[in-house]
Amino acid sequence: MDNLNKKKRIGIDARFYGPIGKGLGRYTQEIVDNVIKIDIESEYVIFLRKENYDEFICDGKRVKKVLADVRWYSLAEQILMPYYLLKDNLDLVHFPHFNIPIFYPKKFIITIHDLILVKYPTARATTLGPALYKIKNLFYKLVIWLGVRRAKKIIGVSKYTSEDIIKHFKIKTDKVVSIYEGVANLAKGGDSLFAAKLDEKETLSVYNIISPFLLYVGNAYPHKNLEGLIDVFEELIKNNSDLRLVLVGKEDYFYKRIKDYAKQKKLWNENDLENSIVIFPGYVPDAKLEILFKRAATYVLSSFYAGFHLPTISAIGKGCPAESSGKT
Repeated sequence: MDNLNKKKRIGIDARFYGPIGKGLGRYTQEIVDNVIKIDIESEYVIFLRKENYDEFICDGKRVKKVLADVRWYSLAEQILMPYYLLKDNLDLVHFPHFNIPIFYPKKFIITIHDLILVKYPTARATTLGPALYKIKNLFYKLVIWLGVRRAKKIIGVSKYTSEDIIKHFKIKTDKVVSIYEGVANLAKGGDSLFAAKLDEKETLSVYNIISPFLLYVGNAYPHKNLEGLIDVFEELIKNNSDLRLVLVGKEDYFYKRIKDYAKQKKLWNENDLENSIVIFPGYVPDAKLEILFKRAATYVLSSFYAGFHLPTISAIGKGCPAESSGKT
């Protein structure tokens, strides 16, 4: 009888939570913030990194947070994460990405956003040398394969992704559930009243953005095809010299490479940002990002492949038309 009345303890690997995790961070944050509101019968344990530990606020009674400052895709992830998870005696764990700790022996579900790593591997997607990249890619494939085989359920973020998972891994259709992502209210941030008062023109001017402009939000990994997007945009501006291309994303190795490409084409100049044709605002806070969605002429997704591109749906939700290429 005690077991029947005992509350389920559910863990969520939320190390991606918030802006540090980019698109995965958005997905994880929305999952965590909303599931603990919807499911009031269970107890939740939320595992976070040092960078986002203070961002997540909980009551400490039904929802507990644990500092698991373990880097993603690392050897430490495989060794230390099982320890953190087992310590809390969980009935179920949700891994919101494929990077499961393969030695974790208990029940879990996994979200797979796409199969880019197994279907479109490329050495351009890493800073590692060719030999190390091959080794790491083989390990990624092993982790995904084990995750698919051992998970109690797999969440696919679109029908296309779910069908891709079933076909590629040859698993039963009832093991995969398609759960679409939704559109977040980006202006809800810490102070919604302040967000509502943001001046749109002033916000655009801070980033040297003038209308009209095309918008992309996300990372600059090779499969995003941003170089191809810049090539097409270069042709477009021959007929419309006032048009701008805004590429929003936190600067990293891949964005630096795209900047160099735009610089070679004389579309971006770090010493003359006001007159640059391609604009790199870097990371943009949610409330200001909502303004960009509302003011963009068109949202563009040039990816060769995408399981589900949340910013595209967010743009459409704000009344911005969207153009997409590739498989989504």
